[in-house]
Amino acid sequence: MTKEHNKLKRKAILLRRDILTMLEAAGSGHTGGSLSTVEILVVLYYRILNVDPKNHNWEKRDKFILSKGHACPAVYGILAEKGFFPREELLTLRKLGSRLQGHPQRGLPGLEISSGSLGQGLSVALGMAMADNMNKIDSRIYCLMGDGETNEGQIWEAAMTAAHYGQSNLCGIVDYNGLQIDGACCEVKHPGEYRKKWESFGWHVAEVDGHDVGELEKVFMEMREVKDKPQLVMAHTVKGKGVSFIENQVSWHGVAPKKEELEKALKELDELEKTLK
Repeated sequence: MTKEHNKLKRKAILLRRDILTMLEAAGSGHTGGSLSTVEILVVLYYRILNVDPKNHNWEKRDKFILSKGHACPAVYGILAEKGFFPREELLTLRKLGSRLQGHPQRGLPGLEISSGSLGQGLSVALGMAMADNMNKIDSRIYCLMGDGETNEGQIWEAAMTAAHYGQSNLCGIVDYNGLQIDGACCEVKHPGEYRKKWESFGWHVAEVDGHDVGELEKVFMEMREVKDKPQLVMAHTVKGKGVSFIENQVSWHGVAPKKEELEKALKELDELEKTLK
């Protein structure tokens, strides 16, 4: 599996290049929280999700919900790479009239919802999961949230409801990077016993290194086998992962790289790619 996993790692490097390049071109956007999601998205779109770029409204498709909508540059990058829309469109990020706005807007192939008002995505994902069950559609719904986002009470209302109805076709993912816009999550509002909290709400929970493509693939495959309850993947990540001067810096939450910073970051990614066999 080493060669296969290295292919995914190369996809992750390409996605990081795209994220940084489109953000620099836009002159604004959310760098740190986009970079922390990369391996999660790569594994989902190349190993897990049952989707068809040529038929993006296919009734039986799996659905991915980006609840932390500010990380949309990462999702735009992976959708373009998968062929949902032309890669050239990435450089229109945040431009007037572009389909690629600073938070996702429906209308772009591959996007299921408009998101960005934090706390709402899990409720939407739950509704989709329940609807597919009612319609006898064998699909799975995945919802990516931020750890700071789970300060929102609506997350826990959805969590309680999903467990009550045994929505085993719903898989939540928390990008657990420990930082949010105002600082460290534990200082803004301490999450407490985070895993135990989800388990107490009736969810099956697994913790994983959110940058290890092998671990991510394994845990997502295992989640498919869980019956009668929703699943939560607690993915431990690094905000700004992949670029040394951005990693773990809360100041990069909503800042785009300047030209010289982009050049420096791309050189680091080039060096990282050379280490892959």
